[in-house]
Amino acid sequence: MPFSRALDLANPLEEAPDLQSLPTRRQVVAHPFVERLRKAVPFDFFAVSGLDLDGYRFGSGHSIDSDVPPAFLDAYYGDDLLKSDPFVKASLSAQSVVIEEEVYAKTPPPQRLQYLARTFGVLNRTLFPLKRGEVVFGAVVFARATPFSREEIDFLGEVAETMHRVLTHAIMDKFSAQTLKLSEGEIICLRLASLGKTTDEISASSSYTPDTVNSYIKTAIRKLQADNRVHAIAEAIRRGLIT
Repeated sequence: MPFSRALDLANPLEEAPDLQSLPTRRQVVAHPFVERLRKAVPFDFFAVSGLDLDGYRFGSGHSIDSDVPPAFLDAYYGDDLLKSDPFVKASLSAQSVVIEEEVYAKTPPPQRLQYLARTFGVLNRTLFPLKRGEVVFGAVVFARATPFSREEIDFLGEVAETMHRVLTHAIMDKFSAQTLKLSEGEIICLRLASLGKTTDEISASSSYTPDTVNSYIKTAIRKLQADNRVHAIAEAIRRGLIT
C-alpha cells in the first residue's frame, strides 16, 4: 500500500469525516515545532506513532505521522519488515528509551532492512514510548546518520510527549470526542467544570438542570475511564477535548 498523501498543515483534516477515513500513515512537511526542535538537536527524520484511543494506540500501526521518505515506508511495509524488524519488536514491550544500535547488537536486522536504511538514511533510530498509567499509548522516534549522545537522548526524552501532543492535537481535537462517543452536553459540562464551576454554576451557565449536569459528568467520567470529576477533566484536556 502506498504511503498516504501528505497532510497540508493549513488544512489537514477537512476531507476526513471520521477517524477511520483518515490515512493511516501521514507525511508531515515542515512542521514549525519539528523544525524548531531540529535546531536544538539535529535529526534527519522523525515518526510520531499512536493515539490514546482504543484501536489506535502504539503497536496497532493505525496512526503514524512522519517525515521519513515515503519510498522507504512503501518498501518497508510492502516487504512486511514490520514483523521481522528487531527494533520494532523491542519497542512494543519497551518501558523506556529504545536505541537501535543496542537492539542490533543483540539481534541483527534482516539484510533487506539494512539495505533500505542505508539507501534512505534512516539510521540510528531512537524511540521514546509514551505512557498513561501502565498503558503505552504512543511513541516518538528520531533517526539520523550519527548516534545521539546521552545528553541529546535525555533532552529528546523530555520533549517527546510534547511533540506527540503537538503533532496529533488536530486529529484528537476533531475525532477524540467522536471516537469516545462523548456528547456535546458532556463536553460542555466538562469544559465548564474545568473552569472551577460547581454543578449549580454549570447549570446556571448552560441550559441543563443540575441533575442533567451530574448525569453528563458521570457518563463522561465513565467514557474517559477516569476515577472522578477532576481526573475526567484532566483526561479531557490531555486528549484535546477541552482547552
